[in-house]
Amino acid sequence: MKPIVIAGSGLAGYTVAREFRQLDSSTPLLIITGDDGSFYSKPMLSNAFAQNKPITTLLSRSAEQMAAQLNATILTNTRIQQIAATRRSLLTSAGEFEFEQLVLAVGAKPVQLTMQGDAADQILSVNHWQDYAELRKRLDTAGSGAHVVILGAGLIGCEFADDFSGAGYRVTLVDPNTLPLAALAPPPVSRRLQQALLAKQVRIQAGTTATHLTHAGTSLQVALTNGQSLTADLVLSAIGLRPDLRLAESAGLATGRGIRVSVFGETSIPGIYALGDCTEYAQPDGAHLWLPYVAPVMAAARTIAQNLSGHSRRIEFKPMPVLVKTPSCPIALMPVAPDLAKRGRWETDEEGGITISRFYDHQDKLRGFGLAPQDQQQRNALLQELGSSCHLIA
Repeated sequence: MKPIVIAGSGLAGYTVAREFRQLDSSTPLLIITGDDGSFYSKPMLSNAFAQNKPITTLLSRSAEQMAAQLNATILTNTRIQQIAATRRSLLTSAGEFEFEQLVLAVGAKPVQLTMQGDAADQILSVNHWQDYAELRKRLDTAGSGAHVVILGAGLIGCEFADDFSGAGYRVTLVDPNTLPLAALAPPPVSRRLQQALLAKQVRIQAGTTATHLTHAGTSLQVALTNGQSLTADLVLSAIGLRPDLRLAESAGLATGRGIRVSVFGETSIPGIYALGDCTEYAQPDGAHLWLPYVAPVMAAARTIAQNLSGHSRRIEFKPMPVLVKTPSCPIALMPVAPDLAKRGRWETDEEGGITISRFYDHQDKLRGFGLAPQDQQQRNALLQELGSSCHLIA
């Protein structure tokens, strides 16, 4: 019997495997991963200092333990070179493997900066526990009070800024927008976070970007487009992720920003599924959305596992806010899709020291919100208020 093959051992790949095993205990399952296959919570990387968690505690299970738990074969440190769709096989660095059905959970890669200067190769980005281990190593070498420059004040950049400042490091955020979280949050919520970060002595260089990174003795010199220069001990890039489309494009799968899947999680080639950060999910209006958050992964994984088992289920994304892990100002966001944002309005209230922004569409239906600082009670109240008018997580 040919196995079901899962490409990728991140949260998406392992969750599909776990959900599938709850439905089918015997069908051969093969997981192929380019890393060591350790299971860990990637979202924990951006607030591990605040949680006082060393890197060893973030790795909850080894590949061997996962293989035993899932009754699966896991090939680690194996590069998938090509999907041979007509032969229903994968060409890899460890040989060719046939599949009955295939799940692509290959994730996304950090956007690469175009940076000049003799220290451009010193920029770090964190997209894996091994990246984070290198980050911690360099911070330990730099010592307490070291200056960290973070390029990008989006979700991950702000979480790292809050985490590092709480651990005693000096932090500067650099972003081309005028406010942090500009792509996700309404301005009043962004301003609330900005105030909280400034109160923690995080410096914010807004409306500018970095152009050069050069060595300056044991330090790094960061040149900005606004004419200023920053001396740093470490530079971290958090400017975003780009879905890994290499395999999908070579196999002729339909792609946009990510691998496009139907409401069943299936790609344009029957029997090949995709989910996670590499994927764009079909929506009821025919559009496709990239949803790089935990809740969509879990929903898609449950549905795809059922479909691998012979069912025909549609992925249903229940309204679930994005939680921004910034302890100085915890935020809950129900983001609004860009096309919808052009056809509605934000209204903001300040209630008891809490900023609540609500987005209403052109029919005066509540479609999104921002809450800062957030708590579960207020968050649940907004979700209840949102009701059935919102069908998406973003």
